[in-house]
Amino acid sequence: MTYEEYLDEVTTLIAEKYDLSDAAAIKLVVAAQDAEFFIKHDENKQLRTLDQAHKDAKTLFTAAKK
Repeated sequence: MTYEEYLDEVTTLIAEKYDLSDAAAIKLVVAAQDAEFFIKHDENKQLRTLDQAHKDAKTLFTAAKK
């Protein structure tokens, strides 16, 4: 998937798995982008998989809870 599709997938997973609003999920993903969390994903297509999206969604949600 493209980088943009990957970010959309992570956002959707955060909203669905953790019962957050779309706006809250978008806010988490944008903050992660600002913190350069997704730099490796942009450079390496192998990191843009559904399995990785699930892992990243969990990582971002867990970090936001702290």
